[in-house]
Amino acid sequence: MQINNLPKDPAMLLSYVNTELRDNYPDLEDFCLSNNVDINDLVGRLRSIDYVYDERSNQFI
Repeated sequence: MQINNLPKDPAMLLSYVNTELRDNYPDLEDFCLSNNVDINDLVGRLRSIDYVYDERSNQFI
């Protein structure tokens, strides 16, 4: 999945990614590798709405 196929709205993107992380992936790197998503683009998009990835909880907070 290219990042272009993810939700465009940052709030929807946040919800989608956190749900995927919670339900299907042990960490952000695995999510990105499995979905062919550039981790830096994804982190940057969510950072633009003041969310950062927390490894301990495996979610953007």
